[in-house]
Amino acid sequence: MNAEPDLARIAATVGDPRRIQMLALLMEGRALTAKELALGAGVEPATATAHLKRLLEDGLLESASQGRHKYFRFASEHVAQMVESLMRVAPRRKAAAAPAREDEPIRAARYCYDHLAGSLGTGLFALMLRKGWLQGLAGDAKQLELTPKGEKALTLLGLDLQSARDRRRQFACRCLDWSERQDHLGGALGAALAEHFKASRWIDRQKHSRVVRVTPLGSEGFTRLGLPPG
Repeated sequence: MNAEPDLARIAATVGDPRRIQMLALLMEGRALTAKELALGAGVEPATATAHLKRLLEDGLLESASQGRHKYFRFASEHVAQMVESLMRVAPRRKAAAAPAREDEPIRAARYCYDHLAGSLGTGLFALMLRKGWLQGLAGDAKQLELTPKGEKALTLLGLDLQSARDRRRQFACRCLDWSERQDHLGGALGAALAEHFKASRWIDRQKHSRVVRVTPLGSEGFTRLGLPPG
């Protein structure tokens, strides 16, 4: 007999300001050390260790040792989706500085864990739907599949679609963007596209940040696809 999910436990875990800040830092998509997470969350290393232990125990993080360092990352894509969902419903912070502008880099283009978000991500997803490259799955509006037209177009673009399908995760899905309030493309296909654009030098990722910059080469490439970057 399956036990019900312990929602109160997980709510208490992510409800701690320091732990949720650590999870937000991992939305960069990189594995981080305990020291990096401690600095980012503004706590001492010993305190960070206790927080990380709780996150590991509750299955939100996984760790791997390499040399003298231990690296932490999300235990699954579902954890990233949870953090992104919280970002969508969370109230905006009050600050003495001027309010966020629509053209802020974080809104223009960023990573949502390992796939593209912001106006670049939502624009690319809308383009793929408009071109008929993607379609919804019957019975599940969130899940998507490539059409034959999409298979051909992305293969010509240089994507290894079989490799994306072989990943142990959902292939393609809608992911609601917290800043644009529209969907962008998630799943293995979304990650494969982001990796391809980065390898092709269409985009550059700012160090220690989720922010993405479209390069001159990328500007030309996205224009050819039918998506002039903003």
